[in-house]
Amino acid sequence: MAWDEWEQLKADALERQQGGSAHMQLNQLDGGGPVKPPSRYGDLKVKNDALSKVGKDAHTLYNQLWDKARVHIVSSDSAAGDLSKQGFALGAGLKHVSTRWDEQLKSLMDACAQISNHMQVSKKTHDGDEGYILRQMSSIATLDAGFDERVGPPGKHNAIYGEQSKEKEKD
Repeated sequence: MAWDEWEQLKADALERQQGGSAHMQLNQLDGGGPVKPPSRYGDLKVKNDALSKVGKDAHTLYNQLWDKARVHIVSSDSAAGDLSKQGFALGAGLKHVSTRWDEQLKSLMDACAQISNHMQVSKKTHDGDEGYILRQMSSIATLDAGFDERVGPPGKHNAIYGEQSKEKEKD
């Protein structure tokens, strides 16, 4: 892209942004209300069902590409071979298109597989992190209760540790 063309595109975008012409602005999600601005700290919230849905959709798309789009390559290659044998120049062109289709299809299928796999790994990672955090928080609460004088009256046995044995009370 030439530098002048880039500058013109930037100027056009600025003009549209400043109201020089009508433009479209998306401000809501599918089925949702207006998009909420991020919190002050940019919180990221991911639900496992959302990760699972994206991964499942990517896997479904991968399977559909395998079943439906790949079929065209075989028939195109066959037709290209037949046309070339009959002396038509169109055969070489069709073969080129078939080869490019195959390359692009493989690239798209690889991307779908990576998305699907990444969502599965992310879901497992989030589940593991959630479990770890819960375990840490519960152990902190137990420790906190053990050291907190407010759990029991001062000088008395802290109930968090259970009942005191009779042998120790005799000493």
